[in-house]
Amino acid sequence: MGVHNMKLLVANRGEIARRIIRTAKSRRVPTVAVFAEPDTDAPFVGDADQAVRIGPAALADSYLSIDAILAAAERTGATHVHPGYGFLAENAAFASAVVDAGLTWVGPKPEAIEAMGSKIEARSLAERAGVPIIVGYNKSQDDADLASAADDIGYPILVKASAGGGGKGIRVAHSPDEFATALNDARTEAQRAFGNGDVIVERFVERPRHVEVQVVGDKHGDVADLGTRECSIQRRYQKVWEEAPAPNLPEATDVGLREAARKLAAAIGYDSAGTVEFIVDADRPTDFFFLEMNTRIQVEHTVTEEVTGIDLIGAMFDVADGARVGEAVGEVTFSGHAIEVRVNAEDAWNGFVPQTGTVGLVSVPRNVRWDAGIEPGSEISPHYDSMIGKLIVHGPDRAAAVIAVQDTLDEVCVGGPVTNTGFLWWLARQPDVVAGTMTTRWLDEIDLPEAPDAEPAARAAAWAWRLERWHTRSASSPWNQIEGRRITPQANTQTVEVSRGGESWEFPASELEADGSVRARVDRAHRRAYATLRGETFTFEVPTRAERWNADATDRAAEGDIAAPFPAVVAEVKVAPGDTVETGDTVVVIEAMKMLHSLAAHGAGTVEAVNVAEGDQVATGDVLVKFVSQTGEDK
Repeated sequence: MGVHNMKLLVANRGEIARRIIRTAKSRRVPTVAVFAEPDTDAPFVGDADQAVRIGPAALADSYLSIDAILAAAERTGATHVHPGYGFLAENAAFASAVVDAGLTWVGPKPEAIEAMGSKIEARSLAERAGVPIIVGYNKSQDDADLASAADDIGYPILVKASAGGGGKGIRVAHSPDEFATALNDARTEAQRAFGNGDVIVERFVERPRHVEVQVVGDKHGDVADLGTRECSIQRRYQKVWEEAPAPNLPEATDVGLREAARKLAAAIGYDSAGTVEFIVDADRPTDFFFLEMNTRIQVEHTVTEEVTGIDLIGAMFDVADGARVGEAVGEVTFSGHAIEVRVNAEDAWNGFVPQTGTVGLVSVPRNVRWDAGIEPGSEISPHYDSMIGKLIVHGPDRAAAVIAVQDTLDEVCVGGPVTNTGFLWWLARQPDVVAGTMTTRWLDEIDLPEAPDAEPAARAAAWAWRLERWHTRSASSPWNQIEGRRITPQANTQTVEVSRGGESWEFPASELEADGSVRARVDRAHRRAYATLRGETFTFEVPTRAERWNADATDRAAEGDIAAPFPAVVAEVKVAPGDTVETGDTVVVIEAMKMLHSLAAHGAGTVEAVNVAEGDQVATGDVLVKFVSQTGEDK
């Protein structure tokens, strides 16, 4: 179908929706965005030519509602549907429904999605295709059978969800005593995330690398591979840093991985862009095993685009409309090395807890690719994934690309909610990362440094605020970067106060001066100042004389009470008034940015009051469960 009668509906949100719309616009293809209530003012909605509200925040009533999305397609006259990643991207029923509605599905045929959607079936298909698989068990879902299989395989054992991906529904058991808990936790998370609690138990490789191969297939039976990607830097099975090509691979392994990926894709008649993922044993790098196939575009597709020059979204459009893979991707050649880091709204120095709020400042070097779902003024809500953007750099070789990442993270500023840019700055300078010798467990096993000291940033923010105010009549914009000037006592002797996260600092103007290692900017309209130090962007409030900074919200909870550590939605309440608990007992389970978090009792006690119910939204510091002591006094 030509572009003149093609109209694309993007069944996704955020960064990937903007990415898909960008390629469609480059081809002059009209676009339709669908959005849930919290995304009403999101940038991807404004990017599209048309936008349709499909429901409230709840995923089941919006981004996971097949009926609502198809109704939007019919209402707008869309002819094609691209699912992006996540949500319904690997849902065979959705793909079939799109096709049955007479629309073109920009993705693999439903049969391929279904075949790879179950890790159990995928293992069997890979084995039949001659692709190496790791020893495991999937013949029964009976607890006793799975435990027996784990004993036969030998510990440590990996318990992982059969359906879905993205690190959900995965637990490790190091001994038989841990198996029952690992099995229950993996099943519970898998059921919540994918609606399917089936699991696989398999050998746990002690030092695994996560290496994947990008493939593109067509409707004529041809498959091309676009090389390897390394995705070993992960936190709790969530990717943080990806690069192409995978470094430090023996040539035989590189060739073997790419051949195995093509064989598997051909075996299922794969006809779109997709990724075949493998585990490579870091201790024996010629040993690799099939992990799973993602039948969609990947978050990290960008690094493959950078080293091949191929627009993978465009290739998906082409093969969906019947083009041969050779026409869609041309002659595949590779140039240099590319690295992507994921910018997440999370506090890396405080257990990676998710963050929400309004984005105030976004500043990225011009020579860097920045694929983001946010702009200044965007709201980050607790309803969806914490990833807000991706920084992608390209260099002539890996060493140059690593330096480019380091330089980029020196300059990037994302103000407002706390992000992980400071953590990424630290990560890019770790010797194992620089050398490319990481494993998937490296990040979970290494000790993170202490959180950076906020005072130097506070001083720089106060200095910038005072200087901007002094020069405001001549400044062209309050967002201009502050240059190195010194304020003398004669300029102003008033004190500048800045506050952040319950802390405040006061600096006499006569003592303020520039710190060349800190970048500072101000937003006078919202009384905020931003300072970036070692990759970390600190956001400070500048209170008026009449304002006082409130104490940390978590202090509202009495000792022993259970308070929300961050904004979330209550997933499950485990106790009722009058119940007694012991130290470590789970009291409430909350969900934030698609991850479950169990809140446990700090000590033995009796529940006095339960202030929330399943489905309630809570803010940081809200008291969820209140306790009384054994003597009847408030805990």
